[in-house]
Amino acid sequence: MTDTREFIVCEYCDAVYRKSSLARRQSAICARCGAVLQRHVGLSVQQRLALSVTAAILLIYSNYYPVMSISLQGVSNSATLWDSVQILSQGSITFIALVAALTIIIAPILQVVLLIWVLLFALGHRRSPGFALCMRALESLRPWNMLEVCLLGALVAVIKLAGLLDVVPGIGLVALAALSVLLIYIAGRDVRDLWDRL
Repeated sequence: MTDTREFIVCEYCDAVYRKSSLARRQSAICARCGAVLQRHVGLSVQQRLALSVTAAILLIYSNYYPVMSISLQGVSNSATLWDSVQILSQGSITFIALVAALTIIIAPILQVVLLIWVLLFALGHRRSPGFALCMRALESLRPWNMLEVCLLGALVAVIKLAGLLDVVPGIGLVALAALSVLLIYIAGRDVRDLWDRL
């Protein structure tokens, strides 16, 4: 019987290819439809776990500390990510608050928690309980994580308000910027290589 682990199937056109070892910055492209079949993964399980734990710490900082503080004539105010969702929920656009909470708070938290869960077991060369469900959830959550959009919006707000008020970027904004880059690096990439390793 043929070992199917040495083959890869294009998820768009179902073409079958033999897996090959890729060098750094190389990727395998489907000859039929042009989709990316496989990318080189330079991170080990230990490195990915360390970065995931770092992302969890940055998540706490970005949600607990103010993203920015504004002041005018001695009156100052600061806002966290949770504050922005709460303010949106008080108006007539409650649905937008739900979408904002999902994309900038819930999806990133779920991504980081699922990554840590899967990688903790992967350290011992085992599959975690609910491995297939976790991997599918990680793939499904990727489009919903929009921290970088939130970061761009916060930077635009800082620049626009700087001419009118005294605006001080907070620790939350710095943590949000670092978290956005980190999540793109560890969760925005292909996590399917964990299927092969485990």
